[in-house]
Amino acid sequence: MRLASASIRAIKYLSFATMAHPGQTRADRSRFSMHHPMSLDLAVAASPIPANTESNLTDRCDRLQAPPLSLYIHIPWCLRKCPYCDFNSHTASESLPEKRYIRALLADLDQDLALVGNRELRSIFIGGGTPSLFGAKSIAELLVGVRARLNGAADMEITLEANPGTVESGKFEAFRAAGVNRLSIGVQSFNNAHLRALGRIHDGDQARVAAQAARTAGFVNFNLDLMFGLPRQRIEEALTDVQTAIGLGPTHLSLYQLTLEPNTLFHRHPPRLPAEETVWRMQRKCQALLAERGYAQYEISAYARFGRRCAHNLNYWRFGDYLGIGAGAHGKITDLKRQAIKRLWKVKHPRHYLETAGTPESLGGAAAVPKTDLPLEFLMNHLRLREGFAAGDFGKRTGLAFAVLEPKLSACVERGLLERRNGHIRCTDDGWNFLDNILEEFVSEASSP
Repeated sequence: MRLASASIRAIKYLSFATMAHPGQTRADRSRFSMHHPMSLDLAVAASPIPANTESNLTDRCDRLQAPPLSLYIHIPWCLRKCPYCDFNSHTASESLPEKRYIRALLADLDQDLALVGNRELRSIFIGGGTPSLFGAKSIAELLVGVRARLNGAADMEITLEANPGTVESGKFEAFRAAGVNRLSIGVQSFNNAHLRALGRIHDGDQARVAAQAARTAGFVNFNLDLMFGLPRQRIEEALTDVQTAIGLGPTHLSLYQLTLEPNTLFHRHPPRLPAEETVWRMQRKCQALLAERGYAQYEISAYARFGRRCAHNLNYWRFGDYLGIGAGAHGKITDLKRQAIKRLWKVKHPRHYLETAGTPESLGGAAAVPKTDLPLEFLMNHLRLREGFAAGDFGKRTGLAFAVLEPKLSACVERGLLERRNGHIRCTDDGWNFLDNILEEFVSEASSP
């Protein structure tokens, strides 16, 4: 069956703000193909390791090297929970505990500093929820605190998520003065009927104003989030959304298919969605329009002008390291001393997090990634990218010899799903469209009885 596009759940896998355990990486959050970048349940990837498999992999090891480091910061409140959202978000009360939460975030970071030492920080992403509900003073205090604790790169990318319905005139200028140098604006659509169906608090005019305000505020680098495959959406309407977004001059566009995720209102009460074949044609036409207008697709759901790919998300997809602070935030850290990759996550509920941040009780859990899971985790991230990966990077990021990918990798090459040139591996066009077929090959060993 042909699958269409990237899902919201896949992005979740990458921000790790809501997943229960990143054995998938859950960010996001757990599927595999263009339609669902991770189509197998986390329980599969986290299944028991077969007898003697771990020892066999240990005999075929390379040395882990420290990858680039990023920081994810989760602010969990929003004005209203959208019916499709399965992120760790909570409806805000009239008064947000901004000062207390900023203190909690910095205490949380203090607790994690020993994990990274003096490593250089390449990017920061402030996500949610709706981080733009916080005032610029709070964001400035947060960023000053982060810079005082971590060795930030001179060209560090600092992204803040914002929703059009939460940004009044002048707020973007204040965020920029606070140190934010990239915005990601959750437009989703410019069509008022579709916005109402999605439960969004803004309308099309507010979405246009927010994008224009970003440019006026001096942001030369900003992203617009769009969704397609919306309830009763026609192909022409999806193309109009993309055309409108392009006209606003973003440097980056994220284009996701609406999917009905567990534990959401839409999953309990499914809306009427376009047929799969319609969604596929919708995606292909939107991709063609974006390419025609100079937005190169570099990842399943990401399109950018030259030189404007998202550094933070690239680090996720290249299997880099990241700290995660905030309620429900997840981190992935390479432990060179123990030659292991660890994942850790914080408690999810904001009240519990506020009460425990900076103490061991704030840790929701931690686990080393089994060596048997590393090939799948590496591939499900790297193969989302058009660029694929260099063979030498596999050993540096996993600590395993490249040979552990054989003979499955060669089998995928023979089937026309992967191509290998000059020590570089990436998906063919067919492989990218059917990424789940590739990844399933590398699940079987870890999931066998």
